[in-house]
Amino acid sequence: MKTLKKYLLPIIMLAVFETIAVVLWLVNDKIFYLFNFSYIGCSIALGIFLFIREFKYARHVTQLLVGLYMLIYLGLISNENMQIEGFWYNLFTGVFEAATIHYAVAKIAGPLLFGRGWCGFACWTAMVMDFLPYKTPKAPRKKLGFIRYITFAVSLIFVACLFLTHVGNLEKIMFWSFLIGNILYYASGIILAFVFKDNRAFCKYVCPITVFLKPMSYFSLLRIKCDKSKCVSCGKCEKVCPMNVKITDNSRKRENSTECILCMECIKACPKGALPAGKTSAKSENENITN
Repeated sequence: MKTLKKYLLPIIMLAVFETIAVVLWLVNDKIFYLFNFSYIGCSIALGIFLFIREFKYARHVTQLLVGLYMLIYLGLISNENMQIEGFWYNLFTGVFEAATIHYAVAKIAGPLLFGRGWCGFACWTAMVMDFLPYKTPKAPRKKLGFIRYITFAVSLIFVACLFLTHVGNLEKIMFWSFLIGNILYYASGIILAFVFKDNRAFCKYVCPITVFLKPMSYFSLLRIKCDKSKCVSCGKCEKVCPMNVKITDNSRKRENSTECILCMECIKACPKGALPAGKTSAKSENENITN
């Protein structure tokens, strides 16, 4: 029973994704969805399992498994534009598959359950950014969040113009926009990381996907909360947070509340086990993951 409780979170995440996989398979009559979401669910469950087992690179394992699958197999091999332009394209054509299903599950409805876990465990852009040298911000957060709304609008206007002008070979254009878009994302992400000495600068200021993620993440059921009876206000959790979240404030209105990517760095840094799955509180590893 204790073992089951200890690994309850990865079991729940696997069950959620398996349910999505089966439902989409039966509704769309395409076995691809059964494989796709089962694979993603297993990868996420594996990452959480490894984290509980205190494997240092647990999250990176999931990032590589999911990120490379979506970038290389879905994007480059299957010619699916999984960027935001692909979502607009499918939306305008009235096709509920590929990018539209991906966004509905991972970036619109999903954050109500697991917040911005996508950013921490599955994003193929952040997958690369997290291997850069500035894992913790070296300077205060900049007030540049407005840029994300510009990139969001540009992506929408770009696809809308393609439809309004009746451009041909839209599928080919979408594939090339996927390639060029990723190159721009990686280039700007790496440049910003070194300019601001912050691996996640791109996520904070430029990424258009956060326009979907942030509002839903406010209501997320899965949140990291602080056990005030154990907290000694050492500040270590907030120092290592790559997204500048005020970890010790349990309010949904805490500073940068919708920025938490569930990377678990705060949990690993806490010397008193005041956060869920803290190393010094193995007996209550899932107790503080609440709603």
